[in-house]
Amino acid sequence: MNPTALQIGPFSIKWYSLMILLGVIAGIGLLLKEGKKYNYPKDFLFNLCFWAIIFGFIGARIYYVLFNFDIYKNDPVSIFKIWEGGLAIHGGLIAGFITIYFYCKKYNVRLLKITDMAVPGILLAQSIGRWGNFFNMEAHGGAVLRSTLESFHIPEFIINGMNINGVYYHPTFFYESLWCLLGFIIFILLKHYKYLKVGSLTFSYLCFYSVGRFVIEALRTDSLMLGGFKAAQVLSVILFIIGIIGLMLETRKGKFEDLYSEPNHEKIRY
Repeated sequence: MNPTALQIGPFSIKWYSLMILLGVIAGIGLLLKEGKKYNYPKDFLFNLCFWAIIFGFIGARIYYVLFNFDIYKNDPVSIFKIWEGGLAIHGGLIAGFITIYFYCKKYNVRLLKITDMAVPGILLAQSIGRWGNFFNMEAHGGAVLRSTLESFHIPEFIINGMNINGVYYHPTFFYESLWCLLGFIIFILLKHYKYLKVGSLTFSYLCFYSVGRFVIEALRTDSLMLGGFKAAQVLSVILFIIGIIGLMLETRKGKFEDLYSEPNHEKIRY
């Protein structure tokens, strides 16, 4: 598998970077489209995306490097070689959420309403971005028989791509991509449900993604470790609990709102 999508002299564009870029563009496009229904200023949302993505990437890289510090401590320059892989989604989500929190606080905007809008775009971006792992031949599972993969009706080109040095592996990147795509479809359909409580989509996302990630992570062989446990599974459990508690609180205290039809009446000091 050639990780290079385009080579121009000494410069090259990696598939890993390209897939992440496509995911980001798709996610931003969807958020801007949703924001228009709320009457949020386009510049406000675009700048929010810009800063969330910048700090999200930084957070994703820091998270990965911290869990692999022994690899980078003797070669700190490699920390900046993100095209080689090494972006942890959980780190990016945490850093992105913190950025959105402070951004919304600055402009007096309801945080959960923004994150509710962003959920479908985040899932779509995750689904597309995961394909970067395919071209880097990383984030795969353990060894498996070709016949097993064929029994799952996995496309031929993916099966062939998972043939690494004569051994076939579980394409866990593909499983997660499909899970996120399913989530994207579900949450897009949910927005047609007329009345939802603010925060319900955000907390449902935490539960949905955490369940899928916990199961898929069990198959991976390159997981970041936290003691004797897989870090992604530990964090998935924590986020799932946060999601459940959030849904319970919103059910008891929140009020129903027509999230996708009513214009936004918040006054943004932008």
